[in-house]
Parts: sequence; structure tokens; C-alpha cells
Amino acid sequence: MHRRHLLHLALAGIALPWAVAASATQKIVHARAWDDGDKLRLVFELSGPAKYQIFSLQAPDRLVVDLADTSAFAGLNELPAGNRLLGAVRSGPQAGGTRIVLDLKQPARVESFLLGPSGSEGHRLVVDLHSAAVAAPPIAKAAPAAAVAAAATKTAGQRDVVVVIDAGHGGKDPGAVGGNGEQEKIVALAIARLLADKLNRQRGFKAQLVRNQDVFIPLRKRVEVARRYNADLFISVHADAAPRRNASGASVFALSESGATSTTARWMAERENSADILGARELLSLKNKDPMLAGVLLDMSLNSTITTSLGLGKTVLDNVGKVAGVHQKRVEQAGFAVLKSPDIPSILVETGFISNSGDCRKLCDPLHQKRVAQAIFDGLQTHFVANPPPGSYLANRKVEAIS
Repeated sequence: MHRRHLLHLALAGIALPWAVAASATQKIVHARAWDDGDKLRLVFELSGPAKYQIFSLQAPDRLVVDLADTSAFAGLNELPAGNRLLGAVRSGPQAGGTRIVLDLKQPARVESFLLGPSGSEGHRLVVDLHSAAVAAPPIAKAAPAAAVAAAATKTAGQRDVVVVIDAGHGGKDPGAVGGNGEQEKIVALAIARLLADKLNRQRGFKAQLVRNQDVFIPLRKRVEVARRYNADLFISVHADAAPRRNASGASVFALSESGATSTTARWMAERENSADILGARELLSLKNKDPMLAGVLLDMSLNSTITTSLGLGKTVLDNVGKVAGVHQKRVEQAGFAVLKSPDIPSILVETGFISNSGDCRKLCDPLHQKRVAQAIFDGLQTHFVANPPPGSYLANRKVEAIS
């Protein structure tokens, strides 16, 4: 049985943990909402850390948010003004805290998470509402016979290799900044878009972008995107800084459970993880499972995934190094939170150092960005043609070539 299927069977029932309980009564000091076309984001600014629960109700469609040991303010009723998903907001005391009821204009898929203080921002509860019409599975009703036949053929050995591409940082998090204000988040998104386009033009591959615009996404949410698409690979694109201004060239990183392979790798991981740390073991609930079985399966899957990531990463590094030079000739390892998916091979590509004036000039050059994207693509194609996932179009071609 494929290790991912085995892992899913043993660890079924993923659940997010409760946030750390507040030690005193908190207040919702402000609330705001905006619609970026993809989702409606609600942000509740809190006076301190809080714990919450959220659930949906139907007939009519409502979303209920319970904040423990927290009091509300009158401005909540201003949230629905002029948006497409939210009809009205009601709030009131509930068991020592506050219950907020969001009346929805249509069914919605909900995502929520807490953010701690960052810069001028304090504690926040973020609730994202996605239109259910957009989020619904593609086959919601009986499909034509031709479509069913095509889907069966795809399943039988024609499926694409799914690559989820994560452009590092975004939104309020610019990432590393160059000497003239150049921002890592802009460089990373440009290269990620170019790579996605190249993959989607190549038969046998399908690329999905974690973000396709300048928005902030917590690290654990980036990993969840890879799981949602059942990815064969998660690749995170960056252009970081280093303490030494003369540091230059590309690097590729894979996950390590035993520590960083260099001081630079450890420094970079700590810097990236500071945005929002949450590893795979916190994401997976082992409640009601045999602890030994679940632990063994998780370790087996993680070790196998790291091995695959190292091999793939070396192929990518060899190709990118021809364009951008290399900072380290081997694939580095460190505890990057964004790579902590136990069942999906994951690599982080540092396309250069934006803190280095020479690298920075190249990283901001559209022609160089295309060359880097092409080099990453060449590395991915070389790896997956040689090591195609079972049931994929590339695996089918390899079998045909042998026979």
C-alpha cells in the first residue's frame, strides 16, 4: 500500500488544537473585513491571547464563533457592509465569553486561525470565508458518460504529477529586503508564477500556487494547501538574506529532524519559522489511535519523504546552480516549519541572497527570473521522469518505454 494511504488510514481524524487559554478576560478591540475576490477575510483584533471554537449551522446558513473569556464591542455590526457573503452579525455573552453569529448570504467554506503580536499588530483571530460554489468538489452531480470515461482513463494511469508551489512570505510579511528596498516576497512570487506556467504547459504535470497575489498566509496553511491537492511535491521559493553580505548563490533545503547541517541552515530556518511555527506533529491528532503504531508510521513516512526530498533537491540544485551559482554544493537540512509535511516530499529553494548586491540585481531582473524558473523546472522534470509517482502519466510512459 502506498505510504500516504497507509498514513492517512492510521492518522484519520486530523484536528486543530485549541489555542493557549487566556489567563484573564480579553476584549475584541476592533474588527474589520475585506473581500479579495477569492475569499472574505474577517479579522478580530484582541486585547490578548484567547481561545475559540467555530462551527456552522444551516437553515439558515450561519457561522458561530465562541470566544472564551472575551467581551465584544458594538462595532461588530459594521462588518457586513457591502460584501457578498455576510448578511448580518450578532453578538452576545455566552458562558463567560462572547458568541458571535454571522448570518451568511450563501453556504461558505470556513478556515480560521490565531495570530500573535507582530510589529504594530496585536493578537488576532482570522476567519476566512470561501464561497461554497467555488470550494465545492468538481463532480457535484452526475457527469456525462464521456466525462466519466475520461476520468477513469486518467485514474488508470494518466493522472498528472501535482506540484504545489509556495511563493515565500507575502502581504504584511515582505521577507528579506535588499539594499534599495527590494522585497523577497515580490521576487518569490514572480519566480513561482513562471515555474507554475512552465509546469502547466508540460503534459503530465499540474501546478498549484499557494498564493497568486500579495497576501499573508501562515506557514501551517501553506502545508495544508499541499494536502488539499494531494500533492506529489511541495516546493517553497525564496530569495533570502544572510548575516554575511558576501553570501551569494542558490541553495536547496530539505527537512531535518536531527538538527541543521550548517550554521547558515539553522539561522535561515529560525528566521523563516519566526513568522508562524507549527510542525507536522502538532498538526496531526493521534487521539484514539494506537500511539506506537501511529508513531512508527509517522516516522517511517517522514524518513522516506526526507530521503526523496534530498534526492529531488540535489537534482534541482544542480540545475539552478548553472544559472545562479551555488552557495552550498549539497542539499542543506534544517527544521523549516513550511517543509514539515510527513507524507509529501518537500524542498525549499533559495534562489539567491537578496542581501547580496550582485544577487539582488539578478533576482530583480525578469530575464534572470525566467532562467531560474526554467532551471527549477528542468530539475523537477528530470527527477519525475526518472522517478514517476505510481498511477501517473509519467509512470505509464516509463512502463511503455521499457516494454
